[in-house]
Amino acid sequence: MPTSYRSLFRTPEFTPLFLGSAAQNAAATVGGLALGTLVYRTTGSPLLSALSMFGPSLAQVLGATFLLSGADRLPPRTALTVISAAFAAGTAAMALPGLPSGALLTTVLLLGLVASLGGGVRWGLLNEILTKDGYLPGRSLFNMMSGLVQITGYAVGGALLAAVSPRTCLLLAAALYLTSAVVVRAGLTARPPRAAGRPSVAETRRTNALLWASRPRRLTYLGLWLPNGLVVGCESLYVSYAPEAAGTLFACAALGMLAGDVTVGRLLPPALRTRAATPLLLLLATPYLVFFLHPPLALAVVCACVASAGFGASLVQQERLMSLTPDELSGHALGFHSSGMLTMQGVGAALAGSVAQLASPASAMTLMALASLAVTLTLATAGRRDRDVPATVPADR
Repeated sequence: MPTSYRSLFRTPEFTPLFLGSAAQNAAATVGGLALGTLVYRTTGSPLLSALSMFGPSLAQVLGATFLLSGADRLPPRTALTVISAAFAAGTAAMALPGLPSGALLTTVLLLGLVASLGGGVRWGLLNEILTKDGYLPGRSLFNMMSGLVQITGYAVGGALLAAVSPRTCLLLAAALYLTSAVVVRAGLTARPPRAAGRPSVAETRRTNALLWASRPRRLTYLGLWLPNGLVVGCESLYVSYAPEAAGTLFACAALGMLAGDVTVGRLLPPALRTRAATPLLLLLATPYLVFFLHPPLALAVVCACVASAGFGASLVQQERLMSLTPDELSGHALGFHSSGMLTMQGVGAALAGSVAQLASPASAMTLMALASLAVTLTLATAGRRDRDVPATVPADR
């Protein structure tokens, strides 16, 4: 098991996977902010702005239903290369002048469908490269990278949007997606699929049903999806809450996420880490209650930063998910987690945007935070009966 972040980079294939993901995260950060800003400037709608940034997540439910069996049944290098190339092409298409809003949102949803397969392929490959014992520090490092990239990307993206058009920023994002495709193709070896057989809708549904049948896994999935998605609904309103400072809010939220991942991944001892999920999820939502008071920007930034430290809960939950899942289903299980999480983020953005249309962004953030707190407490109560379930629960239970 790798015992330090430095040792992870001595693991074969970890570095190109890490760098390819970093380029893809940078593209998503710059492109998402540019797209949300473009739509808000054009329509003035908080709902459409939120959907343009997080709408791809809504397509994840279709991917989870039809495509996920490919996460373990496609060659990882080829799959990741094609996915990044598809995002490059789609993002470049969205930069075309005069593109109708309907065509733009359709492209966004199609890219989300493509992305639904990417999470399972990427995290299944990471689990294969590092083994289960190394997955937590490896995923922690990926999350830290994501936080740093988002801090930089939102700060740079906000500065770029003040100097150039959103469409220019979308073209930059397309170039970053293409860079990711090149890095993955050149740096990874041609591994065979982890599972035999061809991807199919029937196999996807069968494996989804198997994963969902276990009560411990089911509660873990719900904990990964629901509180997280509702709070992302709060984040989706940054553009409409503070149009000129949305990049700052996103960057500070990413800083908080980075702090949470470092704390969980490197500082918490295992005995404390296993009990940290619920407190972290409560932290994730509580600071957004302050937005009901319409705080000044400086306080709003602090609240966003503190709240996002709670995203570290996902590391604890993913570690438990892997302990409950057989190796041959690891890619599918992680893809199911990723697709469900992103779907709920899209649902959260749609709900928050709808409430903001009727009330205000600040009121919508408060309501979404209250819903997240209620869900977290409900799941914590439901999970008490499973507190003593050992980590080696058989997969078919």
